[in-house]
Amino acid sequence: MNSGENSGYDTRGAGITVRRALELPGLRSGLPEVVAGADRLQRTVRWVHAGEVPNIASLLKGGELLLTTGYGLGHRPADQRAFVRTLAERGIAALVVELGPRFARLPAALVDTARTAGLPLVQLHREVPFVTVTEEIHTEIVNGHYALLQRAEEVHRRCTEALLGGGGVPQVLEILAGFTGNPVFLETTDGQLLYAAGEGPEGADPLQVWEGLRERHRDDPPAGSALVDVPGGGPGSGGVRARLVLLPVRSEPAPVHRMAAERIAGVLAVVLMQARQEEELAARGRGDFLTDLAEGRVTAEDAPAQARVLGFGPGAGPLLPVVMRLGDALSPQGGGWAVLARAVAEELASLGVPVLLGVRPVEGRVPLLLGLRSEAERPAIADRVAAALRAGVERAGMLRPGARPPVVVIGPAGGWTAASAGLRHAAETATAAQGLPDRPWYDARRLDIDLLLWRLRDHPDLAAFVDRAIGPLLDHDRRSRPPLLPTLETYLAHAGRKAETARGLHLNRQTLYNRLARIGELLGADLDDPQTVLTLSLALRARRHVS
Repeated sequence: MNSGENSGYDTRGAGITVRRALELPGLRSGLPEVVAGADRLQRTVRWVHAGEVPNIASLLKGGELLLTTGYGLGHRPADQRAFVRTLAERGIAALVVELGPRFARLPAALVDTARTAGLPLVQLHREVPFVTVTEEIHTEIVNGHYALLQRAEEVHRRCTEALLGGGGVPQVLEILAGFTGNPVFLETTDGQLLYAAGEGPEGADPLQVWEGLRERHRDDPPAGSALVDVPGGGPGSGGVRARLVLLPVRSEPAPVHRMAAERIAGVLAVVLMQARQEEELAARGRGDFLTDLAEGRVTAEDAPAQARVLGFGPGAGPLLPVVMRLGDALSPQGGGWAVLARAVAEELASLGVPVLLGVRPVEGRVPLLLGLRSEAERPAIADRVAAALRAGVERAGMLRPGARPPVVVIGPAGGWTAASAGLRHAAETATAAQGLPDRPWYDARRLDIDLLLWRLRDHPDLAAFVDRAIGPLLDHDRRSRPPLLPTLETYLAHAGRKAETARGLHLNRQTLYNRLARIGELLGADLDDPQTVLTLSLALRARRHVS
């Protein structure tokens, strides 16, 4: 892993060295001369900054290569010494000064202070475009980042292939240990060793390394250690199931090793998920996977392999995302989620399609993915899955008198990329739909207006809009009888068709006409005007979401 030690790249992180930056065409064309800190050119350049202000150190974070023509250095030697000292204290990688109108040669106070502070100081004897220098170095840094990501991705790919080939956690850890050149450990959240892989110095057993380093530094790991959480733990663990530990045995773990460990942690989370025996924890793990997929933490490319590990093997047809949202009055307590998951799974078994069912107790959600044979199946499967979900809730004994039934939202069918967006959209829509009239299921594609209004529910402008549009009507209904709001809601629901509205309200037409006239008078609006109808329809929908 140290093959790049003498190259221009920083092998410990994503950046290039000062030496490499000076070798690039942009700075090389300026005839650079290192006048201080020649023994510090292996410093990492994290970024490039150009500036001419005296207090520029306050704008930097450390690791920058600073380009300047010297106008901000000051005229007095004391100012120049202070300028260099503050840059050195800030931890910049190097200071590069272009000679010209400001300095024909660098002042002795500047050079001496840089030498004392150990700050690489470079003077350019020829004018160079700073923008070209910046672009060149930033391109090298970005390329370095990409190279690290590629190496980490390659390890992740190998680990995934090992698991799909029947391997387990030991094989995954062996691959990671071989990549890092150090032994690798998997421990519980309370520090108990689960697995160890790789070799210590001179072929020592990794357990010896563990006992010699990790056990003695339980609360304070050795400097340079890398600890990476494996996500998906149960209650009280902060969402962490286990922990990968990379100890600095042969060499300190590099950032690329941490990147690889973070990718592999996701794979291990799926493997450990399978190893759980408790139904609820298994269902929680599947819910974690579906949530990670929805929120983009699992990519569409990685999702099929991880889903297969969870036992979900859809065919070539589209995937159907579904989310059931339980109200607060329905949310099960204790081990009730296991009962719910079992009951729902048994009801869904009759569908005859692949199903991946999870639970998310914190959000009160049950996310699912179903594998369809074709898009044409969506309406029929949607009806059946909604009925199965509600039946599972009833079998679990969660339906209480007077409580609203669960909300079921069906997303659009599509591939894994569409499933990711569909699960996220369905989850948010299910929360927004809790205030809507009850239906067996809601189509996420037809609730975008309600979702938008729900997102704006805490904005004062939305409440003000509702008050302007239907406030006088609400005031009337609080003081007088009969209430007129149901008449307006039914009228708008029937698109202004008065005969259907009268039948829906069980009123004779003249009574309806009188009520509509009174509504128009209260609101100062023409109920036959399309713009008025649109405004009132939006206000009624917004009212469901405004506190």
